[in-house]
Amino acid sequence: MSARLLHTGQVVVDLVMALDNLPRSGGDVLASSARFEVGGGFNVMAAARRNGMSVIYLGRHGNGQFGELARQAMTGEGIQIAAPVTDGQDTGLSVALIEPSAERSFISYVGAEGGLSAKDLAGVEVQAGDYVYVSGYSLLHPGKVEYLLDWLSALGESVTVVFDPGPLVSSPTAPEVAKLLPRVDLWTSNREEALRFTGVEETADALQRLKDLLPKDALIVVRDGPQGCWISQHGQVRQIRGFPVTAIDTNGAGDAHAGVLLAALADGLTADQAALRANAAAALAVTRRGPATSPTSAEVDALVLR
Repeated sequence: MSARLLHTGQVVVDLVMALDNLPRSGGDVLASSARFEVGGGFNVMAAARRNGMSVIYLGRHGNGQFGELARQAMTGEGIQIAAPVTDGQDTGLSVALIEPSAERSFISYVGAEGGLSAKDLAGVEVQAGDYVYVSGYSLLHPGKVEYLLDWLSALGESVTVVFDPGPLVSSPTAPEVAKLLPRVDLWTSNREEALRFTGVEETADALQRLKDLLPKDALIVVRDGPQGCWISQHGQVRQIRGFPVTAIDTNGAGDAHAGVLLAALADGLTADQAALRANAAAALAVTRRGPATSPTSAEVDALVLR
């Protein structure tokens, strides 16, 4: 596998807390557990690495305790770090609240990862066949988005640009989104994000709307929980089966899906084959607590072939 994943998003530190229910405004609840985990863009990168793909993190990382945690986690997974430490600012923090239903809620603080400059990207050597991952969160950072979009627009057609809109990018008409969409080769999101982004109520309509918004050959992947995912490309839409499991924590499952999907595509698998492996990875991820819970390639093999 020679294709690499170049991740332009944000690595943050999650404070993960499990609780029976969210507090009301002004209230207080006791958590049954609490721990620090490196998350955000790290989840996708760790998933890709555990499935055999070379990964480079292009984002910034701070010089405080959270930045050190982020670097230790990335180094431990074999992720290359392109940028030097950002002086005078720490890496950001996200509080992840996990309810018994496995649903999660976040409160986030942006740190060094929210910035990027033309100089940061000038020294990045992009190779033919590479996958460049763009997070919707990056489009919300005014100190980053302009330089990132300019850099993306200059990439050659041999580079695959992957866009994950996330929960906060909800319209194709925002100027930053409109500038990015013509360069997107692969869309990956969950069903709710796709419906919100396209302003429709049915998955089939969302897939059609995304087809109209993206370049004609773009691969569209929309996750649908235990039902697996929907993929659309070259005018063909199909559902790829899921792997029903008992979920205990959905945090990071979509990231596991995305990372394994890209690793499989980079390894030469078809879109259907890659999506099936990604579905298996997401199913295994929700049976584990924590944000970066992607399985290894061997674990995905075991579930797919079972």
